[in-house]
Amino acid sequence: MERRLLVLAASAFIVAAVLSSAWITGQFTTPAVDRTDGYVSELAARNQPWTRLFRVSEVLSGLSCVFGVALVPRVAREWPGWLALAAFGLLTFAAGLFPLDCAALSDPACGRAGTSFAHRMHTLAGPLGTVAVLAAMVVLSLRWRSWVSWLFTWLSLAATLLTVAAHADRHGVGIAHRAQLTLIAVWLVYVAVHLLISDDDDHDHHQAAWDEPAITVNGTTGAGTWNSVAGGADGYGRPHVVEQGAGPAVLITAGPGGAWFHWDRVAGHLAGGRRRVIRFDRPGLGLSPRSPAPPTLYAEVARLAGLSPAHPERVTVLAHGVACWHAEAFARLHPLCVAGLVLVDPACAVRRRRLALGGSAGQWLPALGGTWGATALARLAGPAAHRLLTGEPDPSGAYSLGKVPLAVAGEWLARRDMAADLRLLRGEKPLPGVPVIVVSTGARDPCRQRLATMLGARLVRLPVSRRQVHLKAPEAIAEMVSAIPARGPGPSHRNP
Repeated sequence: MERRLLVLAASAFIVAAVLSSAWITGQFTTPAVDRTDGYVSELAARNQPWTRLFRVSEVLSGLSCVFGVALVPRVAREWPGWLALAAFGLLTFAAGLFPLDCAALSDPACGRAGTSFAHRMHTLAGPLGTVAVLAAMVVLSLRWRSWVSWLFTWLSLAATLLTVAAHADRHGVGIAHRAQLTLIAVWLVYVAVHLLISDDDDHDHHQAAWDEPAITVNGTTGAGTWNSVAGGADGYGRPHVVEQGAGPAVLITAGPGGAWFHWDRVAGHLAGGRRRVIRFDRPGLGLSPRSPAPPTLYAEVARLAGLSPAHPERVTVLAHGVACWHAEAFARLHPLCVAGLVLVDPACAVRRRRLALGGSAGQWLPALGGTWGATALARLAGPAAHRLLTGEPDPSGAYSLGKVPLAVAGEWLARRDMAADLRLLRGEKPLPGVPVIVVSTGARDPCRQRLATMLGARLVRLPVSRRQVHLKAPEAIAEMVSAIPARGPGPSHRNP
């Protein structure tokens, strides 16, 4: 999907270049604008016959440029260049939205009776857009180390200086301005070509990141030592895993959009009670890198199996929300690995038809999570949304990463397929005879009552708000986990 995103981004830059060159036809359709001494933007002035055509072309050119930047994969230390190019697109959009009142240089009478707000906005957006695109050229040329990019950069800078000098001399502005715009349009095409050519090297880099060994970082907390294991930061790689304490294993899997640090208090109580607590972030969440594939029930089961201790040791699984589906499926498929289940506010596997559109859209989300558009969205809204939903700060800055909102969207789109797979699994694989506790909060929920009955579980109601119960009652949840025997009974089974 990364390849397809790059093709879309490159196409957007080419479209922006073509639309920004619409002035070429204007030389023949608008003779009132002086080709030698008039600005190209005068073709879109309000009093010109084809103003709407050129204004629409300029607006769409700016939007195409911004769209292209949003789809470009995020590369460290290139952000100033892409930010400047996005600013150029926005300023081009603004220049088309706020046209000149009249042909400022071609019409001697223009501006004598004063100018409108739109006219003044255009005269401000034009020079700022030029500065932005020149800054983008310089920064990206430094990062790419391409003589072709530098050639366009120096030629565009020279054309800009000539335009400024011609404006001061009141002669030849049109020629210099047209040369400047032509060079910028050709450079946008070069950007598209560069993205497509460099894609093969990026694919090799992503594959290396997926195969690279995990990195382990050791530290201490109030509850003892912990190990943090992770792969690449924002590309593809191994999941982020935190181990804490010693003793019988407890595996914690967070709810929708959750991260490992949301369970710090629960893990602290369990580690202090001589339990080995294993926490992790699912792909794209927390500090885990993205996965090249959308989430599925069986992939999450395989992840839980990979993080569980080796046989004959058993693990108690503590799950929240939709992750309770993963925990239940894990117990059904790996009965000898599980000592017990604690399901906190489990989601209801409602019988709904599989969503074909969700699967198709989910294929794009992992790749979109690595783009500049996703990064900008996360930086602007991520920390505030996290604090609003949890009431807690984000100590690691995980919710400022672009991969997180797309991973949350991907898990939401996968819910129907996961629920359907779980219902099929319930009919095929029995639940092992291990202790199961279903924790319900808020008002009485018939769905959780039915689930507890079906699983032969003990239903526990906590008098706290349903939102983020593990942050409000960590001691109660830790006590329920500690009440489950470390190994559990033998391989007997319950009815499904």
